[in-house]
Amino acid sequence: MNGAMKVQSGAGTVADLLVLIDEMIALTAEENAILARGLPASRSMNLRRKMELAAAFERWVGEVSSRGTDLLSGDEVLRQRVAERLQVLQVNIDDNVVKLRAAIEASQRRIDAVMSAIRGRISESALYNANGRTGPAARAYTANIRA
Repeated sequence: MNGAMKVQSGAGTVADLLVLIDEMIALTAEENAILARGLPASRSMNLRRKMELAAAFERWVGEVSSRGTDLLSGDEVLRQRVAERLQVLQVNIDDNVVKLRAAIEASQRRIDAVMSAIRGRISESALYNANGRTGPAARAYTANIRA
């Protein structure tokens, strides 16, 4: 491995970056598979790890940038591998964003349906409706009262 491709610091080497990218790919692919099955998006499932990986990636890039390291020079095979893995990660992230938006919209529709059902139940059982007139529950109750 060429010295231009190696970053010896807290961030590690380009090989460490590849491990980080591969974990991000695996995590987003797993989440995308879960979302594709129509399961609700769980914030607790992968969010913490995604945030940790994003922070590690950001630190790595920051350290590389601060040292003026050029990933485009040096070991061409390794550079190409990083570019390919980043492209796969970008596709996974784009897919993840689309699937998460769809899951959020589906969750919102479920919430709206439940709230509508609750409102319907409340209005059916209310003695008075919104305009102050007696509702079905009051009429049913008073129908059984004889003078």
